[in-house]
Amino acid sequence: MATSKKKNPVKKTAKKVAKKATKKVAKKSPAKPAAALGPYTPVVRAGDWVIVSGQLGVAEGKIVAGGVAKQTAQAVVNLKARLKSAGCTIHDVKKTLCFLTDMDTFATFNTAYVAGFDGSRPARSTIGVASLPFGGAVEIEAWAFKPLR
Repeated sequence: MATSKKKNPVKKTAKKVAKKATKKVAKKSPAKPAAALGPYTPVVRAGDWVIVSGQLGVAEGKIVAGGVAKQTAQAVVNLKARLKSAGCTIHDVKKTLCFLTDMDTFATFNTAYVAGFDGSRPARSTIGVASLPFGGAVEIEAWAFKPLR
């Protein structure tokens, strides 16, 4: 008996949107990280660890339009800029802590996250929260391991 596999149109659409958003945002990658939007230190070195404070999908001081896919893509671009300022790359990241204001957007977030991490697969936790600063839908914190010696 033959079985047919039906493709999930929602998942397929989420992948398309996330890939498009990631490509578009990557072209606009900032040369240097933007100033912090609050009273915190964006990047801290603690011995061999580099800790990057939560990055939102912010460009030019505002949350990017286009929903979770574009915000995730921009958050990853911002994360890469912070890592670069500390001499790290996305491949040095060993752990991320991700926050979503709507867990129903997890598939879209996940697709954009995977696209932005260039094949790197750090340990990750994703937590649903009531709200994020500046009305963001996504925030990504990262811990990178980059020995000093």
